[in-house]
Amino acid sequence: MGGTEISTGTPFETLGNYCRAKRVGPFVFIAGTTAIDEQGAVYASGSTYEQSVHVFERIRLVLQEMGAGIEHVVRTRAYLADIACGAEEYLRAHGELFRDVRPVATAVEARLIMPGMMVEIEVDALICDSRGEPVY
Repeated sequence: MGGTEISTGTPFETLGNYCRAKRVGPFVFIAGTTAIDEQGAVYASGSTYEQSVHVFERIRLVLQEMGAGIEHVVRTRAYLADIACGAEEYLRAHGELFRDVRPVATAVEARLIMPGMMVEIEVDALICDSRGEPVY
């Protein structure tokens, strides 16, 4: 399939043989992103909102590296450790970031891979120029 890939070399990527993000033509796909720091520890936060903001910043940087921006995001998917307690906080962070973008969005409850993780987020983007034409 080719395309441009970003890998971080984390143990999960190595074990599962996947990449962090991939751009194929005008499409960018970012794998589930969590609030993990550079040492592999869960970002020390007591709220889903704070973890979501942290994750969205990590995603923004990957989009930038792929030649895209938040404005190119067309779909988000969130996996929440506790949807009853975290949905409103996640939605607040999502709403602040995507105020003018309005991507399609899904959020579900799921068991996340490490204790302390409250949210995991994936995004898909379509890079278009100012006329709405895909940028290859």
